[in-house]
Amino acid sequence: MTNRITEVDDREAHADLREEARSLVASWQIAGRYTPQSDSWLRGFDPEFSKELADRRLIGITWPVEVGGRGLSNTARLAVTEELLRAGAPVAAHWVGDRQIGPAIVRHGHPALKDELLPGIIAADYIFCLGMSEPEAGSDLASLTTKATKVDGGWTVKGRKIWTSGAHHATHMYLLARTARGEKKHAGLTEFILDMDTPGVDVSPIVDLAGEHHFNEVTLDEVFVPDRRVLGDVGGGWSQVVGQLSFERGGPERFLTTYPLLAEIIKVTPSSSVGFREEVGSLVSRLATLRELAWQVAHAMDSGAAPVQEAATLKYLGNAFEHDVIEVARRARSRDALSRHSSHNAYLQALLASPGYSIRGGAAEVLLSLIARQEVQ
Repeated sequence: MTNRITEVDDREAHADLREEARSLVASWQIAGRYTPQSDSWLRGFDPEFSKELADRRLIGITWPVEVGGRGLSNTARLAVTEELLRAGAPVAAHWVGDRQIGPAIVRHGHPALKDELLPGIIAADYIFCLGMSEPEAGSDLASLTTKATKVDGGWTVKGRKIWTSGAHHATHMYLLARTARGEKKHAGLTEFILDMDTPGVDVSPIVDLAGEHHFNEVTLDEVFVPDRRVLGDVGGGWSQVVGQLSFERGGPERFLTTYPLLAEIIKVTPSSSVGFREEVGSLVSRLATLRELAWQVAHAMDSGAAPVQEAATLKYLGNAFEHDVIEVARRARSRDALSRHSSHNAYLQALLASPGYSIRGGAAEVLLSLIARQEVQ
């Protein structure tokens, strides 16, 4: 009971942050500067919006004060990100840097790396993409083959990364590469920070069926990365990335991607059939449960833990929820319970993004494996 009361108090304590985020998105919508969209944390790219968040000190709020952050809790950041995603705000320009790369640098970066990169992330000057997945590895990061070879003053990297969201906009890449081979495939991995304008970096667009460009394939051909851009320990990348994935998998973007569509559904619920109201009621109750899980993950991170299994559980259940929101909307549209005209953009955006829901951040099989390990421990 004490933990439950603490969580409720935390949410009330962040009311000012919520209101600040709400007022910002409301002012932008009134001015016609953006239209709410599904999958906004991946597809809603607007550097000016990220800059305004930075001006309000709403980026890097969990980072220590001494590196430019506000020293607030992960639950405080959750309060802000819930409001931004609920509003379908265009947050893609700063999302990766704020969500996981900045915290990884805070945890594992040497002082010079912190001084070099953290101010640019907080100011929304630096845009990060994730160099993790590969054509032959996918969600199995331990099988990656991109190789970093030690040379004088740094490393040369050769390999390919795929489904790299936002690489065509990015100033920097978080890069996971193999620096050694051992008996275990998880060994010998190292994290790097790479400038995207480095010679040898080639970004090729992957255009979806709707003609939109969000994904990319990145080819690294003897790309030089200086020693100062090693993140953490050489060969220690696996243990570091496992903790980092808690930030990636355990946030509200794993269940609020389709919220603009859910909001359209909720609007028509009072005048709909009993069966439809029951379907929507089920979605709303599941949303409440997923929010509770997200708050539990945030509390665990605030306590210093890396809630790997809990984050995997949230992502797995969140993926199913997001797909079910689309399915309920589809059935409602077929019965004309949901206006096809008014909901068209929200529905189409969610539908087009849906194939990626169960892949990014780890496929279902990988997540279930992590969850199963928790059960047997």
